[in-house]
Amino acid sequence: MGDPKKLRKKYSTPAHPYEKDRIEEENRLLKDYGLKNKKEVWKAESQLRKYRTMARKLQAEKTEAGKKRRGELIAKLSSLKIVGDGATLDDILGLTITDFLDRRLQTIVFKKGLARTPKQARQFIIHGLVAVNGRRTTVPSYLVKGSEEGAVGYYGKAPAIEQPKIAEEAAEVKEKPPETKPAVPETKPKVPAKVVSK
Repeated sequence: MGDPKKLRKKYSTPAHPYEKDRIEEENRLLKDYGLKNKKEVWKAESQLRKYRTMARKLQAEKTEAGKKRRGELIAKLSSLKIVGDGATLDDILGLTITDFLDRRLQTIVFKKGLARTPKQARQFIIHGLVAVNGRRTTVPSYLVKGSEEGAVGYYGKAPAIEQPKIAEEAAEVKEKPPETKPAVPETKPKVPAKVVSK
């Protein structure tokens, strides 16, 4: 038996690591989509870069084989609901990273209301509580196809989700009468003078 094959990275790191605008945008995406770390942002960027590069190459091809590959590329992205049915290569070139992040299983679970937050959606998926087409799926970055979106649900018994009690707490605050503080005497207590012995 030989050594196991070394897996290649599925992303490339930024060329300039200390760009303020890029770092702020990555932090915003981490918060909005509940991502684990910036590697997941870079993976989505690599996917976007790959499809846009393919679209640019296919735009230059005028052969029958190029037209066939063009149709296959559009059909693939259309099945993932990243582009519409009647999309063109220009639509693929106009894609952004959020188009791919919106199709992640973690985002779909949150948007369908199966979890309260994107972080909780990720936790449910990793713990094996989410199924796609009745099959348990434990990969938060799985890209959900348009035909599978309606089949995303809990695997087995639904977990108990604690609903936020903000409305109940607000109602309790309204019902409570305002607290009145007892009147504090403004005069200071008299301290006995020291007796000096001679």
